[in-house]
Amino acid sequence: MTPPGSECSILLVCENPGVVMQPGTLKGLHLVVEDINTARNELLENGVEVGEVAGLGGVLYARFSDPDGNTWLLQQIPNRS
Repeated sequence: MTPPGSECSILLVCENPGVVMQPGTLKGLHLVVEDINTARNELLENGVEVGEVAGLGGVLYARFSDPDGNTWLLQQIPNRS
């Protein structure tokens, strides 16, 4: 769900088939950024291992993990930039 005029989307799920999450962790948290390459480079410069930028249906993503086992996705929606 994305409220009208908002840049914040909310996803409500009970289960995500094929995704196993240990208690206290989340997989696939999205950080929406204006420029995915700039955000990715900043993370890399600070020692975070970030995957390559990949496109999926016109939206750009780059995946990384934090020390607590959460997985994150940088997301750039080009038509919002």
